[in-house]
Amino acid sequence: MITGTTGVAGSASAAPGDRSASGSPGYFTKGSDRRTTLTDGADRHADVEGTSPKTAVDASGSGVYIVELAEAPLTTYVGGTSGLARTRPTPGARLDVTSAPSQAYRRHLDAQRSAVASAAGIQVKAAYTAAFNGFSATLTAKQATALRADKRVRAVTAARALGTRSTSPLATSTTAATPTATTSGGADRSAADRTTKPVKPGPATGAGTVIGILDTGIWPESASFAKKMPAPPTWHGTCQTGVAFVAEHCNGKIVGARYFADTWLAGGGSVPEGELLSPRDMEGHGTHTASTAAGLPISDVTIDGRRFDPISGVAPDAQIAVYKVLWGGMGFDADIIAGIDAAVADGVQVLNFSIGSQLGDWEANTPIGVAFLNATLSGVFVAASAGNTGIVSGAISNAAPWVTTVGAAVTNLDEATLKLGDGTKLVGGSLDALPGGTARAMVFGDQAGSPELGAVYCEPGSLDPAKIKGKVVACALSDTFASAAEIKAKGGAAMVLFDPVGNYRVNSIYNFPVVYLPTEKQAGTLFNYLMRHPTDATVSLRAGGDGSSVPGVPSVADFSSTGPDKVTLGVFKPDLVAPGSDIIAAVSPAGNFGRQFDAYSGTSMASPYVAGAAAVLRATHPDWTPGRVASALRTTATDTVGTTSPLDQGSGFINLARATDPGLVIEPTAAELVAFSETAQPDGKELNLPAISLREYDGTRPVTLTRTLTNVGKARETYRSTVSGLPGMKVTVTPASVTLAPGTSATVTITLRRGSAPWDRYVTGSITWKGKGHSARIPVAARPWGISARPYGDDGEEFGRMTSGSFGFAQMGFTGPLAGRSTGYTPMLRTSYSMPAGVYGGVFDPSASGVKKVDFTVPANTAGIIVEANTEDPNTNLDLYLYKGDTLVYSSDRYWTSAEQAYKFLPEPGRYTAYVFAQVPGGPVVDFELWHAIIGRNAKYSPATLTLPSTTERGQSVNFTLKPNGPLPEGDFWAYTEYDTNGTIIPGNLVSTQQSAWQ
Repeated sequence: MITGTTGVAGSASAAPGDRSASGSPGYFTKGSDRRTTLTDGADRHADVEGTSPKTAVDASGSGVYIVELAEAPLTTYVGGTSGLARTRPTPGARLDVTSAPSQAYRRHLDAQRSAVASAAGIQVKAAYTAAFNGFSATLTAKQATALRADKRVRAVTAARALGTRSTSPLATSTTAATPTATTSGGADRSAADRTTKPVKPGPATGAGTVIGILDTGIWPESASFAKKMPAPPTWHGTCQTGVAFVAEHCNGKIVGARYFADTWLAGGGSVPEGELLSPRDMEGHGTHTASTAAGLPISDVTIDGRRFDPISGVAPDAQIAVYKVLWGGMGFDADIIAGIDAAVADGVQVLNFSIGSQLGDWEANTPIGVAFLNATLSGVFVAASAGNTGIVSGAISNAAPWVTTVGAAVTNLDEATLKLGDGTKLVGGSLDALPGGTARAMVFGDQAGSPELGAVYCEPGSLDPAKIKGKVVACALSDTFASAAEIKAKGGAAMVLFDPVGNYRVNSIYNFPVVYLPTEKQAGTLFNYLMRHPTDATVSLRAGGDGSSVPGVPSVADFSSTGPDKVTLGVFKPDLVAPGSDIIAAVSPAGNFGRQFDAYSGTSMASPYVAGAAAVLRATHPDWTPGRVASALRTTATDTVGTTSPLDQGSGFINLARATDPGLVIEPTAAELVAFSETAQPDGKELNLPAISLREYDGTRPVTLTRTLTNVGKARETYRSTVSGLPGMKVTVTPASVTLAPGTSATVTITLRRGSAPWDRYVTGSITWKGKGHSARIPVAARPWGISARPYGDDGEEFGRMTSGSFGFAQMGFTGPLAGRSTGYTPMLRTSYSMPAGVYGGVFDPSASGVKKVDFTVPANTAGIIVEANTEDPNTNLDLYLYKGDTLVYSSDRYWTSAEQAYKFLPEPGRYTAYVFAQVPGGPVVDFELWHAIIGRNAKYSPATLTLPSTTERGQSVNFTLKPNGPLPEGDFWAYTEYDTNGTIIPGNLVSTQQSAWQ
């Protein structure tokens, strides 16, 4: 990866902007520890999630644990204990913790908990009874082991840390707004485009419902919550006072507030510096999510003296219950469960959870997941953010099938256009007022200050006022607010931000002219222009663009985590997408430069939009279960622009107007969900969900599923099924049509066969039931497992696709006889090249110096193309890019070696281009070798013998060898193999004579 400002040893020619000749480090040389991402802590709304769950337990096994007891909590107890009546509400009803049966059963749970704790000799920290039966406690490893052996205990789990789901290189956070809810005011859109008109209180505005917000707290003085309202008659919550939070802050709009910090305070600990032990929000994230879901309409939105468009929550007349479970942006699941438990007991109808782990869920049925299941079974709808790791497929958070997992969509362009002095136009993003007009002088930060102080990033104190006064300054992405402040303080006119390796498309409000160029391609164009014009670069900046920064609107945000769910094969996530990019809503002034409103981006912003929509549906249909609400939202969603894949968009972009009257719903039963939660490795495809996920299915056999359709409309209606997409697959729905009276259901059988669909690749599509007045669509994603299971999305390559003929490996996804064949080995063709060195530690651009372009023609029916680049110069570091037209196919930029490799399995025919980039040249001329092989699928090369087992079982590891029948000339050779089971052909491996051939 291109990182930092520390160079490697060696010298190169003093090209324009090259600092290596004088011994200075390169601009972005590899191997250093300097790499800012949108989830680093460099800016004030960075995602605080860790790459793996942090636990509250030390190396000795001592710390805070969550203990789940065997008996059911209030939400799911159906009777069976002598003298204790059922407490679980009937479908469509809600839990009443004040009822006599609930109070009696809670006393029973209290007694059982005390008995378990007493027997173990431990002290309970937090007790859970409503959505989770158990407690948290500080345990030694020995005590944890003893509790696991107690038959009254179901599970003992170390407490783990989670964080907010916001993303930003430019100070943004994580929730969403929509055309009818919180919206951002952008530089290129008129206020009329995004104004939200007040609506008379009623079901359409969420009146009578309570949305619980599990987050960083709330800023109660915000105008978004400035309304006195009576508490609903079913409300049983409280207003927990604390530091800078008094009872009067619960004014009815904020109907209740609590905070949970037992895990932080365990063992004499404290909450993070800057936090207050109260429901008050010192970050901004919780206030933003609350106002997105249910904030009041605000016509006068002013940020740093600038007017922005009016905003409103999706359900502006819903009431807000605050559960502060995050401190400094992070919280422990033991405290989060306490918040969930309290919210369910208090009487919320909807919960929003804009919290997760950076790389997504790692296991099914976590303690939080169980608490959410029980909340759902008691009538509480749960919306949760999918995550902001869009660059890594499969990193989905909150993937339980009873949770509505929300991805983020771009709904406002917020574009800005740069025109460089050579006429090149670059379309980026901005939420700031830009100067427009004629071109201005532009200077690269590194050429206008001290490299040692971080001038390449425009860090505080690094720039020379004399060199930037009145100029536009280009800066590499780091602490963006600090960079903007440095340029503003030193007299610069504007800032252009770029990331040498590309980043997410996210904007922030700087109160200073700032344009952000998010892509690596844009960074290369800008950087190399600056290198060619170190003293005479110019640029003009204007608001607006040509729409090229995104495929269109609405489109899936590039940071939004994509499926599949890597935990379960039969459940894919996200469920749908909602506005989550450049969302303006209320925030905490304490964490936002004194601002009352600010722009955040992330799936944290999208989730509360769905929570608000759910409140509207609950108000409109008080008898609907959470499953019906979820189905209505999903089956009425519409396709985004740029993709129709459910792995990206789920069911599509939310359409609240249609969801109010969906016609049909498809919802799982309570028994199905409970069975899923009690299975160690659940699949999920059998659940009656409004989607079908067949990840890693056996492509040699048909898959048969059922779905039950229920008419929630007001009239008898006939629905006819149609199948779209799913190229190559054979799908039948029986019966093809159903006629349903209001309130009645029918079960259909869906049979899916692979047909000619490709192995080890996703095909996607949908099944739609269309009636006279309604239409319900469910997405389908299917990947037949051939030789490699893959828990991530389909990027065209799988681990193990490339292997060595000396010890080949495959893992088959089917059971039966096994045979195979190979093409034999074909040599890699080697060509030597020399090229002039470019900028030392530069940024890739196809037209820059220090780049060699080589074209290849790939014919039809090609098994694979492999390209390798290498140099014998230890001071040179190469990067390799493989393109088809303007589309990047593969990039290899390993910083520890110049032995770079790019490949494509079963490539489309056409012209491919390899670019070799001397990112760190070792001298004025770079010598290297480029090797390539294009392997025909049906070609016959130097014969080789394929040896493999005669049978296989699904999931079994198959070892094979592919040995040449005779000696081969010197060099590297590649072959293609494919397998046969009962006449079905499965594409196999690309096999090399090298001992280690895979990535």
